Amino acid sequence: MTLFKTAKHALTRIVKEEKGAEGIEKILILAAVALPLLGVLLFFSGELREWIGSHWDSVNDNSDQNNPVDGNPF
Repeated sequence: MTLFKTAKHALTRIVKEEKGAEGIEKILILAAVALPLLGVLLFFSGELREWIGSHWDSVNDNSDQNNPVDGNPF
């Protein structure tokens, strides 16, 4: 059997079964949530990088201030 026929046979078998149809529905629901979220993340990627970078710098600055001078962590 060719790859196309094998894939067609497997897909037909999955769609005919109830559990297979439920699995496909779950995948479609997940895609309906994930794809718009991915689009929003890509659209605002520049703003998100700036926001995360500023918070990261703030955390690093605070950790530098809390470093002990003599190397003793206590």
